[in-house]
Amino acid sequence: MQGTISKPAQNEVLETLRERYQDAPKANKTKILDEFVALAGCHRKHAIRLLLADVGASACKTLAVDRRTYKEAVREALVVLWEAADRICGKRLKAILPSLIMALERHGHLTLDPTVRQRLLSVSPATIDRLLSAVRSKASQRKKRKTQTKPSKQINIRTFADWNDPLPGYLEIDFVSHGGSSAQGTFLWSLVATDVCSGWTEAIPLVAREQSLVTEGLNVMRRQFPFPILGIDTDNDSAFINDTLLTYCQNQKLEFTRSRAYQKNDQAWIEQKNGAVVRRFVGYERFSGIVAGQCLAQLFQAVRLFVNYFQPSFKLKSKKREGAKVKKLYHKPATPCERVLQHASVTEADKEGLRCERGPLDPLELLHRIRESQSALAALGSGELGTGLERKSLEQFLATLPELWRQGEARPTHREKDSQPHSWRTRPDPYEGVWPEILLWLQETPDITAKSLWEKLHQKYPGRFPEGQLRTLQRRIREWRRVMARELVYGCLDENGTREKPVVIGFGEKV
Repeated sequence: MQGTISKPAQNEVLETLRERYQDAPKANKTKILDEFVALAGCHRKHAIRLLLADVGASACKTLAVDRRTYKEAVREALVVLWEAADRICGKRLKAILPSLIMALERHGHLTLDPTVRQRLLSVSPATIDRLLSAVRSKASQRKKRKTQTKPSKQINIRTFADWNDPLPGYLEIDFVSHGGSSAQGTFLWSLVATDVCSGWTEAIPLVAREQSLVTEGLNVMRRQFPFPILGIDTDNDSAFINDTLLTYCQNQKLEFTRSRAYQKNDQAWIEQKNGAVVRRFVGYERFSGIVAGQCLAQLFQAVRLFVNYFQPSFKLKSKKREGAKVKKLYHKPATPCERVLQHASVTEADKEGLRCERGPLDPLELLHRIRESQSALAALGSGELGTGLERKSLEQFLATLPELWRQGEARPTHREKDSQPHSWRTRPDPYEGVWPEILLWLQETPDITAKSLWEKLHQKYPGRFPEGQLRTLQRRIREWRRVMARELVYGCLDENGTREKPVVIGFGEKV
């Protein structure tokens, strides 16, 4: 109650008017109420409650003080009991309060006033949590986490149809895994970026697929691209869609977009380069470790120059659907370097830097470096490092080019491993018991055919040799005749002119 007179004066006026108000008729009550409201300056409803109260104002004041005192005592006791119960929740603390209070009092740790004890035992779990809320928040020292918008909601979506012939500097980036046939464990990854306008492609190896390494890789790529980077477009990989890369693009003033989930064609430019550049030069083997990463980095340094300056590629000009068929028209094949030099938005300083870098490049020397790095990677992938890594000079490499096509695959990373000759039997030899007898028949009649020999065996041993074993006998006789012919030509000397041991064909050995 706030007014123009002091608090003691308000209490004296209230005591005087209370009896008059309660005994007065309705018309006089209104006058007394108006007089008290004007004097005390309180609300009319509050004045009615004060004038109708049976307990004096001083008694109410004392009761309020006592109520606050007991509330504070209950809070203090609850804090002690809460700590003694190892800071459990209000519902669990309520269940153990009676036994906990008795145990603490029995051992002399706590002495409670009867009124405080009664109120502690009658307090509800919700009241316990409310009384301890401030204590808990300060004891936990946890800051409330600010609700933030997911990074995916802050990154705009761009489809394959939204590019609309962009300027040089807008990139699509993606990861290429070098884990072989298994995704378990640690292995290398390639971070690949291609310019949508020119097709300029850069790739760097990463020891892990991690968001901080992505930003480091982008810093390296920005120094290698011959023009400023304006924006990047990624898929929905968690290594791309995160606050780290989003903040990086905002700080560097780069436009950041993403493709739709499960729509590979939204990143058609980079998906094509993943196969045409990375898989073509690196292959599909598993690579891990720092040594393999350094070797892969050397390969990419040669590949970027060889592909961007000396490898023409097609670029789609238009696409038109005619019924069930799609008719595509392409621009004339050109290298990424040529497309950058022909674009009007690229500055003359950047074009001059391209010409200076392209001038001294030797495509054959770059291909030689690529083949040496591929040989080292192939050795690492097969676990045979140190074998078959004979370094050839550029002249030796050039001398092998005219006959290299005879060896088949030229890329060491894509060559199939030489299979071991099959020199063991998987089934019992059906002619093991009768082979000496067959040799005698061959010595008596060297011109006899294998079919005639099989018929003689069939007559002598009926039912032992089915018709399907005739082919086995024919191969065995052909091998015997080849050895006999070799002896007639070379005698007992092998093809190198050295004395060789006599060869005896028996029991199905292969010669």
